[in-house]
Amino acid sequence: MTFSPLVMPSHLEELIAALRCLPGVGPKSAQRMAYHLLQRDRAGALRLALSLDLAASNIQHCSKCNNFSEHDVCALCASPKRDADLLCVVEMPADLLMMEQAQCYRGMYFVLMGRLSPLDGIGAKELHFERLLKRVQEHTREVILATNYTVEGDATAHYLATLLHSHGIKVSRIARGLPVGGELEQVDSGTLAQAVLERREMMI
Repeated sequence: MTFSPLVMPSHLEELIAALRCLPGVGPKSAQRMAYHLLQRDRAGALRLALSLDLAASNIQHCSKCNNFSEHDVCALCASPKRDADLLCVVEMPADLLMMEQAQCYRGMYFVLMGRLSPLDGIGAKELHFERLLKRVQEHTREVILATNYTVEGDATAHYLATLLHSHGIKVSRIARGLPVGGELEQVDSGTLAQAVLERREMMI
């Protein structure tokens, strides 16, 4: 959506355009958000701007698990209480949080930040499979694939299982207690815990 400079101040136009970068936010929604922040919640707008600036400037990817972190190695990876011989591979940070809330797993993680989707231009390189393989080869007894039971999640799990098996690594996958087509972040903790406990070794 474009606006005439005679109708709308350029800063407002830029704000609306910036808000459209959010997933699921179209021109009308971005416009409503911008008007709300400026008219009814200026303090919230300033807080949002500061928080975004701080997050963008200080949050990076953990060098071990690839999750978001303010340090080179996140607190979870640095914890001596975790089982370093187990590595759980998840698609997104929200999936890691769901696993932790289920309190069924005490190993380490690797966050792919996505899943294989050739149509969207997302391949092995974009998902850092080389970093994952290097991490696994350090000292890992078992890799648990906790990708979602979707078409893309299944393809990602199969690709990773083939890759890891070729390097002699034991691979398992969380059980199908999860609904087909379901995503981890939307599943209750009890169902997820059972799926982890009943995981099956993947044979290629």
